[in-house]
Amino acid sequence: SSKIRNPEVQSANDVAGLEDCIDFSLGKTIRKIEEKLEKGGSPDCLDNDDIFPSIGNEMGAEAQIRLLKAKLRVMQEELDSVVCECRKKDDENQNLKSRLKDMEEENTRLQRTISMQRSQTEKYKMLSQEANKKSEVLQQEVIALEKVLQ
Repeated sequence: SSKIRNPEVQSANDVAGLEDCIDFSLGKTIRKIEEKLEKGGSPDCLDNDDIFPSIGNEMGAEAQIRLLKAKLRVMQEELDSVVCECRKKDDENQNLKSRLKDMEEENTRLQRTISMQRSQTEKYKMLSQEANKKSEVLQQEVIALEKVLQ
């Protein structure tokens, strides 16, 4: 297993997923270690300097068990904290996904509205140009009729 030297800077590969811990039981692990110690054996993990400092070899079995249990409780609390934080992040992620979907739908709706308004603007520009042409023709007719009347 990989050591996490700095808990603030860790990659996703360093974090065990919840699926990895489904069959993991703290009670079973503690009982296995206690059984090995009672039989006079030494569990593999007790030789690891990461678990016990150099003074750990001078400690009795009961003291080692108490130390392991304390470390196990701390690790369980940390795991619970990380799981809780992970759930919060998942909830936040779901909320943001929902907001993103709503924003995308709103964007699509607004794009359609803009497209319709542009086509209406073009239509009204053409109608305006036609009306201006008719107005110019009618003004020229008025001028011509006024000349005829004079």
